[in-house]
Amino acid sequence: MTDLLQIPLTDINGQETRLADYGARALLVVNTASRCGFTPQYEGLEQLWRQYKDRGLAVLGFPCNQFGAQEPGSEEEIASFCSMNFGVSFPLFRKLDVNGPSTHPLFAELKRRAPGLLGSQRIKWNFTKFLISGDGSRVERFAPTTKPEALQEAVENLLR
Repeated sequence: MTDLLQIPLTDINGQETRLADYGARALLVVNTASRCGFTPQYEGLEQLWRQYKDRGLAVLGFPCNQFGAQEPGSEEEIASFCSMNFGVSFPLFRKLDVNGPSTHPLFAELKRRAPGLLGSQRIKWNFTKFLISGDGSRVERFAPTTKPEALQEAVENLLR
């Protein structure tokens, strides 16, 4: 089994990292986009981050342009948009693919561990959320329509 926490990642500034580097007791991985109907969820994600980061939650945003070309900008444009419009201070990463032949290994493993409805391993849209236990042993998947504030109980359960 792939060690989810050791998969190489590149943050939005080009720095190499891994989920393990965050030392979190819970990780919330979200594929994001700046021009999506769900984009206002950045605000809720930032609220979760601020509320729980000191207790061990890492919120991690992974921009993706695979759904309606809703994330066309450069990394610099994405970071600026998120900061200026939603006050995002949680870590963002380089744009990546979550479906298809170029699927990033992180999302391939997340989809394998937490398939969607009817066992589908495809991600349907932006703002699909994966809540991961700090040791990587548990992965829960939440639909794009699930608002970040609805995850509080699940986050609390992992932080206990």
